[in-house]
Amino acid sequence: MSTTIPGSSVDLDVRSEAHASAPKVPSPGTSSRRERLLSLDVFRGMTIAGMLLVNDPGTWSAIYPPLEHATWNGWTPTDLIFPFFLFIAGVTTHLSLQARRARGDDDAAIRRQIIRRGLLIFLLGFLVNGFPYFTWGNVAGIADPTFLQRVVDRLYHWRIMGVLQRIGLAYMFGALLAQGRTVKQQVVTIVVLLYGYWFAMTLLPVPDSGAMGQLMLGSASQTMSAWWDRLLLDWTRFGLGNHLWVSSQTWDPEGIFSTIPAIGTAMLGNLAGQWIGTKRPLTERLNGLFGAGTLGMMVALMWNWSFPINKSLWTSSYVLFCAGMAGVAIATTMWVIDVHGFKRWTKPFVIYGLNPMVAFVGSGVMARCIYSIFTVDYQGKRIPLESAIYQAGFASWLEPVNASLAFAISFVLFWFGILYVLYKKNIVFKV
Repeated sequence: MSTTIPGSSVDLDVRSEAHASAPKVPSPGTSSRRERLLSLDVFRGMTIAGMLLVNDPGTWSAIYPPLEHATWNGWTPTDLIFPFFLFIAGVTTHLSLQARRARGDDDAAIRRQIIRRGLLIFLLGFLVNGFPYFTWGNVAGIADPTFLQRVVDRLYHWRIMGVLQRIGLAYMFGALLAQGRTVKQQVVTIVVLLYGYWFAMTLLPVPDSGAMGQLMLGSASQTMSAWWDRLLLDWTRFGLGNHLWVSSQTWDPEGIFSTIPAIGTAMLGNLAGQWIGTKRPLTERLNGLFGAGTLGMMVALMWNWSFPINKSLWTSSYVLFCAGMAGVAIATTMWVIDVHGFKRWTKPFVIYGLNPMVAFVGSGVMARCIYSIFTVDYQGKRIPLESAIYQAGFASWLEPVNASLAFAISFVLFWFGILYVLYKKNIVFKV
């Protein structure tokens, strides 16, 4: 795995070292081909650290509300993290592909690279879902299963979709749909994706119930998206098991149908990357991001009245709202770091952004091990290793929500330590 992951380099002058020290950005009134925007590295690292923070609490029963997903409609800061990563991947994908063109790569070579990267990211997510590739708990209907029976049972319940799978697909299709097309053509494509999804989710009848989609938006298992999830990912009718999200079995928050508007998120990031990569003065680019982001959020809040902002459905209003918020957040980060030069606080996030796949895949495997697979004896009971660490190290002296948050922060810091070692040794894992 030697090529650069989407978003792993934001150099406009095609430098190969993703972690090279950033040269000073020209004054706000000028622009340069050799410009490197440290803020994009920092923003990507912040999203990765945020993912780890919200994904790994000490206990799911005690979490501060901003660190939880919205129950259904609406949003919390946690609901912004995933689309923010997709958006920044779109931004830096455009810049990295432009760099490849500057090196002389033709469109066919770039398309091959896009497809290879997208499929490899999907495969990584799929492999993380299957880990440890056998059922480690009880196997339904078998009192004392053999190892082979555990492996077969795992295959029957191996979730196909997930966060990395959505990132891979959205990146791949977003980049392919943007390649060689004008800004106007890209905007039309995004409009078709978002309005087409809205039309299908609200105005068409859901096949298994016959009810209009709009009336089913409040029921997770009865939406048009859920129907497609079951059709494509529940294979029990063929005797091949259910491959949906294990917590629902009837729908998937990263399902195939709801990945369609997620392509729009990546494409909006790509458009932002095209704007950021222009030779306009930096202040003009900042103003454009602030203006477009604010407009996107306003339109999304109006659309929310008929097609609610909803992460699990990845509704079109959610796409616009999060893209608008991401545009404003990136512009703010650029203003703080690249315009005013406040950079001392940025290094930890640059380190996080340098090896995003190591952080995501490694932390996912580790979480699976300590939350579910590895168990220990604690106070006379057999409990997961994570629970023992949480109870002994945090819950024994802190209030539940503070103990849960302290564990999550410790998890983030633990992975920062691993990434810092890689950073000091100049080791960068790329796909």
